[in-house]
Amino acid sequence: MCKFIQILTLAVCLAPAVRSAEPVEVGGITEPFMDVTLGLADAGIIREQMFKEGDAVKQGEVILELDKRLAALEVTRRKAVMEQNKMVYDSTLTLMQSTKSVSKEEMAKAEAEYHVAVAEYNIASQQVTDRQLMAPFSGVISEILLKPGAASAPYQPLVRLVDTSRCYFVGHVEGKAAARLQLDQPVKITLDGGQVVAGKISFISPTVDAASGLARVKAVFENTGGKIRPGLAARMAAE
Repeated sequence: MCKFIQILTLAVCLAPAVRSAEPVEVGGITEPFMDVTLGLADAGIIREQMFKEGDAVKQGEVILELDKRLAALEVTRRKAVMEQNKMVYDSTLTLMQSTKSVSKEEMAKAEAEYHVAVAEYNIASQQVTDRQLMAPFSGVISEILLKPGAASAPYQPLVRLVDTSRCYFVGHVEGKAAARLQLDQPVKITLDGGQVVAGKISFISPTVDAASGLARVKAVFENTGGKIRPGLAARMAAE
């Protein structure tokens, strides 16, 4: 028995050490968490610009707006029609309930005209709102493409808005190495210049490019105070 144990111990000692998987390292670039170019569905003349390039804006704030004077007058007109139809509807309803001298057809007509007037007023109000370019998220204006006085076509790019409070590292890793990565896995990102930040994997491509054999991977990291400017080259290391 002792001899068997000695042989087993010797076999374990002589067995080759199992090497742990190599850490995954990949080069790539940094990108803003959000980067969009904004436009408006309506055409018109840009009347007012509320912010300038480099300004921080909050979600829902108006960045610029088209001339909306005619649209505002239409809102006023539609509101007057709506209020008039409301008075007719209320008086018709009162007569019907108190004297029974109003037919159902007359009541239905008054009610329908009032509801149509409400809908038309809401449409006119929305058309005023649609002539304002609002920030869809909080961020920084990196570029304003047209200034007040310029004509804007439907869906023409007007403002570029970026959110750099967080950033992405984006790189491409070999397919076999990608299989060793997991979502939310902690990583270290070394930026061009030597700065190191902590992040976590937020996306791993489910497919591998057939031509290159690489899979796209993304990691998100905080950029408190906007100290890191997206666009820099970087390297990601995952244990």
